[in-house]
Amino acid sequence: GSNEWLSYRDLAETLPQYVRDLGFTHVEFLPINEHPFDGSWGYQPTGMYAPTSRFGSPADFAALIDACHAEGLAVLLDWVPGHFPDDPHGLGQFDGTALYEHANPLQGRHMDWGTLIYNYGRTEVVNFLVSNALFWMDRYNIDGLRVDAVASMLYLDYSRAEGAWIPNKFGGRENIEAIEFLRRFNTELFAKFPNATSAAEESTSWPQVSRPVEFGGLGFGYKWNMGWMHDTLNYISKDPVYRKYQHNDILFGLQYAFSENFILPLSHDEVVHGKRSLLGRMPGDEWQRFANLRAYYAFMFGHPGKKLMFMGCEFAQEREWNHDHSLDWHLLEQPSHAGIQSLIRDLNTLYRDTPALHELDCDGAGFEWMVTDDAGNNVFAWLRKGNSPRAQCLVVVNFSPNVYRDYRVRVPFPGKWREVLNSDAAHYGGSNVGNSGEVTTSGLVPELSLTLPPLAAIFLVPEA
Repeated sequence: GSNEWLSYRDLAETLPQYVRDLGFTHVEFLPINEHPFDGSWGYQPTGMYAPTSRFGSPADFAALIDACHAEGLAVLLDWVPGHFPDDPHGLGQFDGTALYEHANPLQGRHMDWGTLIYNYGRTEVVNFLVSNALFWMDRYNIDGLRVDAVASMLYLDYSRAEGAWIPNKFGGRENIEAIEFLRRFNTELFAKFPNATSAAEESTSWPQVSRPVEFGGLGFGYKWNMGWMHDTLNYISKDPVYRKYQHNDILFGLQYAFSENFILPLSHDEVVHGKRSLLGRMPGDEWQRFANLRAYYAFMFGHPGKKLMFMGCEFAQEREWNHDHSLDWHLLEQPSHAGIQSLIRDLNTLYRDTPALHELDCDGAGFEWMVTDDAGNNVFAWLRKGNSPRAQCLVVVNFSPNVYRDYRVRVPFPGKWREVLNSDAAHYGGSNVGNSGEVTTSGLVPELSLTLPPLAAIFLVPEA
């Protein structure tokens, strides 16, 4: 009831069970390293080896991680080796000289954030940071690290005007020492913790972020797909009448979907700073806004790539996230919000139980377009494939408010196809239009005659 922070131990009593009940596999925490400014959400750390004391002791934090593991959840931490604040009690001018940072502000200061940049050319600094990554894995049994703002580390001219940066020794804009540091970090991490993973928040088209170091990559396990997030949110925020002009926002992601091991991120960054909540971006009247959001979430779960959502997205938080306030849990008393939560639970279950939806998530062999050219109707369809030949799942998304009857989609197998999920089902808050459980193919080249519900996605699998 009060607006006080939950402690690590309070959280351990409620969060792991809640997340597991919704069918998620991992929890990712925003940076919990000690930080002076609440409003940085942990992204401007001073105590890299200390869980913040705001929520309890190191033992309390360890208890939270253990509680997550007890529910079968893996834990990822956001980790910030890219910059640090210049607070006098931090690492800046640590011995009276530029010890951890570059002395020259053209190399050593982020003007955007008013923070200092580590000198990755110094062995001691690299050791300090790599040791810190391994410390979290070793001391607290963390299962993976998501590295913040990788683009700001890779480019010497990141967010800098012409003449306000210093080129590398070859005259280029790449930060050679930072590249070596990231490769070393991933090499050490995977060598010592082979079951762990790492993910890069990297917003540019830098090649081979999630490819092994020995093949010339940066060595991350995954890369956040910022392009997918940007393009698809742009599409879904448009009124359906105009979506035909944005058709390529949905198609374009598949041109590069398998160039990296991607995570599809609906992160905290998308629900702050005047961007509105995800529900707040949806066009139309009240019913359409929720239907659009259901269709978007179902589209995401049918799309190649691992799925990530910020807290509150799973029940359609209406307001933007505010770190000084609790989420609006009372919204779950309303059927429309409870329906979104039920949909997320069922999407997670479907994703885990359907090999076609996850086995080849990062492999082009696991995807085939079926309908790409129906911009006028805002309809897309594709097949997801697993390792075994019959492991297939047809996903059809209708991003218009119209119902389409006798909509024909070609499929690889004749016979019965079961409708295993329909985001327009009544118990999600939908209008309950669909294919009453199953459809049988017709014709020499097998195709399905489908009823496509409004602003919705349907998933069909062939009968075993």
